Amino acid sequence: MLMRDPDSWLGVEVRHLAALDAIARERSFSRAARTLGYTQSAVSQQVALLERIVGERLVERSGGPRPVSLTPAGELMVRHGRRIVDQLAAARADLAAWSAGSAGELRVGTYHSVGAKILAPVVGRLAAALPDVHVALVETPDEGQLLRLVERGELDLTFMLYPLADGPFVAVELLRDPFLLLVEGGSPLGADGRRPTMADVARLPLITYDRVRDVTRPESHLHGAPRVVLRSNDDETIHGLVAAGMGAALLPQLSVDRGFPGVRAIEIDMGPPPRVIGLAWHRDRDLLPAAREFVATTERVCAGLAGGQPVRTHVQAADSTGRNSSA
Repeated sequence: MLMRDPDSWLGVEVRHLAALDAIARERSFSRAARTLGYTQSAVSQQVALLERIVGERLVERSGGPRPVSLTPAGELMVRHGRRIVDQLAAARADLAAWSAGSAGELRVGTYHSVGAKILAPVVGRLAAALPDVHVALVETPDEGQLLRLVERGELDLTFMLYPLADGPFVAVELLRDPFLLLVEGGSPLGADGRRPTMADVARLPLITYDRVRDVTRPESHLHGAPRVVLRSNDDETIHGLVAAGMGAALLPQLSVDRGFPGVRAIEIDMGPPPRVIGLAWHRDRDLLPAAREFVATTERVCAGLAGGQPVRTHVQAADSTGRNSSA
């Protein structure tokens, strides 16, 4: 392992990095080989060559049935390697989109609470403006997963919540979505016109969302441990359980159905900060016309939801160290 000449690093190939990444994930040369569609000897050769090029031992070859592990140098190398592999995937996605021109597929990540009031009108308007573009949607309650798909080039854009997560992203702010307290229709809270306080909310059994970042959990702003009786990502289920008297719910305004029977939505006095909804994309990818039109259309729809007030207050990027900066 003596190849420390910096020029020798030009011999590092993506397949070497992919082999190391597969070993890191599978903890086995044989399973890594099956994942990549290689022979086990080919994977061993690629890792051995990578070790010679970088001049460090990257894998602990324990032998026997014990799982394979990476050395500290290997852990460092695999973190850099994943970024390179993801960047190549983003380049492939860019080239495919460029080849498609004004037609093709626009892949957008979303979570349920932006669906009906933001996404539906956006998709409708985009279909009228760009009929040759198909919008393919990926929905999950875990926005971190959506951002990882953007990083790998598997999504072109995704809805997200501020603050922007670490990674190679840039985002535009769309809308501030305040939290309301959803209570059973006969609840005395708010019946006298007085807004409940967070102290009032803290005394209630709560039904809340599951699998969202702590910074977006409104109950995290309560003093003490909130009494959560159920977590669900289905708004209709939450409304139904509140109507049945199981508990109250802190919901973003976009998720509240004021026409749902048996519930009332109340503004909170000095409530939790509103969610700040945005659109994010890979900072190293060019936004092609369909993606730019999607962003512009979404801004117009959100401006209407905000009463015609401008909502694009800033574009934010997360730099390579994970710090956020405004652009």
